[in-house]
Amino acid sequence: MTAPAATLPTVSRGVRLGYGLGSFCTATFGAVPGLLLLYYMTNFLAVPAWLAGVVVTAPKVWDLVINPLVGRWSDRTVSRMGPRRPWMLAGAATLPITFFLVFAGPPLTGTPAALYVGACFLAAATAYALFEVPYKTMPAEMTGDYHERTSLLQWRMIFIGAATAISGIAAPALVNSDGPNGTLDSYRLMAVVIAVVLAASMFGSFFGTARAPMTGAPQPDNGGLRAQFAAARSNPAFVWLLVLSCTQQLAVAMMLAAAPYFAAYTIGDPRATTTLFAALVGPMLLTMPLWVRLSKRFDKRGAMILAALMFSGGTAAALATPIFGGWYAHVAILLVGTGIAGVQLLQFSMLADVIAVDAATTGKRRAGVFTGLWTAIESGVSAFGALVFGTILTIGGFISSEPDTPVAQPDSAVTAVLIGQTAVPALIILLSVLMTLKYRLTVPTPVAGSASDAPA
Repeated sequence: MTAPAATLPTVSRGVRLGYGLGSFCTATFGAVPGLLLLYYMTNFLAVPAWLAGVVVTAPKVWDLVINPLVGRWSDRTVSRMGPRRPWMLAGAATLPITFFLVFAGPPLTGTPAALYVGACFLAAATAYALFEVPYKTMPAEMTGDYHERTSLLQWRMIFIGAATAISGIAAPALVNSDGPNGTLDSYRLMAVVIAVVLAASMFGSFFGTARAPMTGAPQPDNGGLRAQFAAARSNPAFVWLLVLSCTQQLAVAMMLAAAPYFAAYTIGDPRATTTLFAALVGPMLLTMPLWVRLSKRFDKRGAMILAALMFSGGTAAALATPIFGGWYAHVAILLVGTGIAGVQLLQFSMLADVIAVDAATTGKRRAGVFTGLWTAIESGVSAFGALVFGTILTIGGFISSEPDTPVAQPDSAVTAVLIGQTAVPALIILLSVLMTLKYRLTVPTPVAGSASDAPA
């Protein structure tokens, strides 16, 4: 039997562009705090490293509660704008402001500064959830055609890659615009520019999806949060994939948090944060077609193992940076970026497999439940990476400071930076390789014309 002929697209190019714009919010809010917030607190607000790690982590753990709640609220919303877009508008109106306040740099230091940043970051995480959760739900409701939905998500991935490159390179460059170490004023400038980018992408997506077709929304989950977690626990493939993804995301988050320290204390040039990030993101934009081919040749699990080994190998190789210098670090990070590209692409593809098989075997549409939980837990793990790295700094005796009173770090702190950027993430990624060997998903024989008839 053959698959049915492809249908004409039902989502216009303008709507695709409008939807894709929203991914600038996704990538920017994920990259900039992960890259700069911990360093900003320890080196500009004199917040102890362990406390700064808690501040970065706590608001993101809040996502475990707020993300599923926003998903349920939007499912039940009835308005002339549809169920999702009112919540997107609420997020667009609040996230740019709260993001700026995180880096506003009030005249506070130590614990008071940590409390201020923590409160603002909690508000920003809430505003982000208002936009992001409904935004991620929209592709399933704009078209019922599997291939067209994949096309929509490809646009999203392209925008995410571009936005990650722009924000990850531009934000550190703005921070260093007043000197190699940055100033509170340069952080405020960065916050203003990124807030404008957030506003433009979020409002652009809100207005750009005004004419998006709606083929029907998932049924509301009336069972509450406990029922949502029960649905996830009942799917072993989802559980293994989620744990695998969180392990990999933990390593990525640690490396993002460590990057400014690695540039400043290992390479000896804080401005190297920008070029290191470029070396990381460049392969992510260029090697996606390669990973698609490898996944077809070696199966997705085999390609995931290869990608993770490249990720781990490049990270471990960066341990030799003190011997060979900054150029060597950039070469190692290029290898890391190539591995991360494969890891991220295959995570999304394997998640699509899990959702498709769940729908085929249970007869229930639970894509929103799985995606909402995935997003919430992954967000919390991302923040936990900063906490782990902050703890490593504390164990190494890292001394927090203010810009006007720089301190010389002890050798143990410099070593802690190197280990936290290289050895620990490399071991975590090796652990994910073992988890990948445990991941088993038997896709049922596809029925012609069904969603499973299409490749993930």
